[in-house]
Amino acid sequence: MLLRAKNLSKGFGGLRAIDRLTVEVEKGQLLGIIGPNGAGKSTFFNLLSGDLAPTGGGIFFEEELISGLPSHIIAQKGISRTFQTTRVFRNAKVLDNIMVGLIPGIQHGLWDALAGRLGKSRKDERLLARCEEVLRFVDLEGKAQTTAGELDQEQQKRLAIGLAIARGPKLLLLDEPTGGINVEEINHLMSIIRKISEGGTTICLIEHKMKMVMELCEKIIVLNYGQKIAEGTPDEIRRNPVAIKAYLGDEYAA
Repeated sequence: MLLRAKNLSKGFGGLRAIDRLTVEVEKGQLLGIIGPNGAGKSTFFNLLSGDLAPTGGGIFFEEELISGLPSHIIAQKGISRTFQTTRVFRNAKVLDNIMVGLIPGIQHGLWDALAGRLGKSRKDERLLARCEEVLRFVDLEGKAQTTAGELDQEQQKRLAIGLAIARGPKLLLLDEPTGGINVEEINHLMSIIRKISEGGTTICLIEHKMKMVMELCEKIIVLNYGQKIAEGTPDEIRRNPVAIKAYLGDEYAA
């Protein structure tokens, strides 16, 4: 078991966004997390990545308690993520964005990377080689010298994924990776997510596009009001009356 959240809770005043949630993620798994708006999906990711601290329960990563640790420490342990709103350095070049993703593992500072002041040491050559490898992986090798803000939305999504996988995380959290993307562009992103999974990275993804979730994920968890209301394979979730009533809708009813 790579990750285990046990009786996890997060309250905001009198509201429990996450309510005694227990989730287990196996190594190498591609897990989908679905549910209505306000179900607690992004709050759950924020707890896993250290952007929020839980008010109850615990999170264990490779059997180590990590809940409450700072986000940069959790990232160093091998958990990386993207966000609903695409977060890239819009005024920096695409190549420099990927360099920033590698900064925790190198000696150079943020501004050295963004200003393009990396030297020609052997370490820097390895860094550039890794950046180029990541850009090829997300099909952006031809955009390396383009300013990130000039990319279209789908390309920025791919860049954000590239930034998240640059250091080779053990667990990748994808928060609505196809949000704001048209139907024709979804297949491209799906193929990249499949490649990441096939490379051995464990993935948890939040997504509202059910065709994508049902095709990609081995297991699906349904959240509602911060609680897990259903869990199973895509076929099991399609037939689950609780999941159908809370989120999927009548079109999924057998």
